[in-house]
Amino acid sequence: MTSLPLQSLLARSEVLKNDWIAFRRDLHQYPELSHRESRTAEKVASFLRGLGLQPQTGVGGHGVVAELQGAEPGPVIALRADMDALPIAEETGLPYASREPGVMHACGHDAHTAILLGAAQLLAERRQELSGAIRFIFQGAEETNAGAKAMVQAGVLNGIEEIYGLHNLPTLPVGMIATGSGPFMGSVDRVEIMLEGQGGHGAIPDRCHDPIVAASAVVMGLQTAVSREISPFEPAVITIGSFQAGEANNVIPQYAKLTGTVRTFSSSLQRTMKERIERLAGQIGGAYRCRVQVAYIPHVAVLVNDPRCVYHIEQTADVLIGKERRTAASPTLAGEDFSVYLEHRPGCFFWLGSGPREGAEQAYGLHHPKFAIEENCIPLGAALLASAAWQRGSNIST
Repeated sequence: MTSLPLQSLLARSEVLKNDWIAFRRDLHQYPELSHRESRTAEKVASFLRGLGLQPQTGVGGHGVVAELQGAEPGPVIALRADMDALPIAEETGLPYASREPGVMHACGHDAHTAILLGAAQLLAERRQELSGAIRFIFQGAEETNAGAKAMVQAGVLNGIEEIYGLHNLPTLPVGMIATGSGPFMGSVDRVEIMLEGQGGHGAIPDRCHDPIVAASAVVMGLQTAVSREISPFEPAVITIGSFQAGEANNVIPQYAKLTGTVRTFSSSLQRTMKERIERLAGQIGGAYRCRVQVAYIPHVAVLVNDPRCVYHIEQTADVLIGKERRTAASPTLAGEDFSVYLEHRPGCFFWLGSGPREGAEQAYGLHHPKFAIEENCIPLGAALLASAAWQRGSNIST
């Protein structure tokens, strides 16, 4: 792997980083929830037009797609970033904190957007030296697990050979990356369980069928799906995140509703979870004389990285930052809808360190109201994506 062009991309990213950081801070002040990313999309499209590109807008919702054609023939490589924010009230106290009440870029998608725009600028400046084409995909609605599906349905992967993406990680120091082949992040499904009992006076429970007691038993019983039905060597999680029932302290309600998330680390295990949950919830609820309805809603599959693409990212990172700044990623059941792209094309998704430098105070995690990134991750992320696309376009057959 030739180091000179890649090192020059890294050096150029340091020159341009203040512009990208300013762009990110603007997005941070005006965050937009999933399916509402209109201002963000227009800012992205305007930036791309300034690079001489012709972006398509309104792709799969508020998505933006642009393609950079090189001077020589070659494959089409895709790079992707997400753009949406979260319904979280920011508590960072930063001068560029969110101005939208109850909405915050608490997952760093503003930084991801700035990083991909940075990569586009680095490559656009050297398009005469580029082989093939680079497709830049700016996706909305990642947090609802709907955005990638809509983008794929809109045809953004047509003609693509490989796709690459990243996610910032505040528990990893800035200047480092973490990679892994095969299963990298968990599947994500949603479950909704409605229990119908027989309401009545709280002082006369014998004349009622209490859905609260039944639902409480269901919550506890569902844990046995993991602890007693799945091998301890197979990662899985069933978390009930909401329990809604009743309004008065002395009334046994008619209904109780549970909602939760289901995570696995293999597609074969993911396919078995619906039956387990329906069986356990139905039989436990029935034992308490309640009727049970289960809605199991598949969202996204396990994110599985292609080994050859992972190797390419690792080789690129070793040239740019040194092998000592690369580490093996720990498995996580957190989900990412980048997995949807990887169901259709080979690619690699990796962690980009966005936390304080080693030895500094620990950062707040993703989705925390005090989440903040170390912004020096932005030029490095841009250089990594640009370098990976640059090199892969020239060596796709290796």
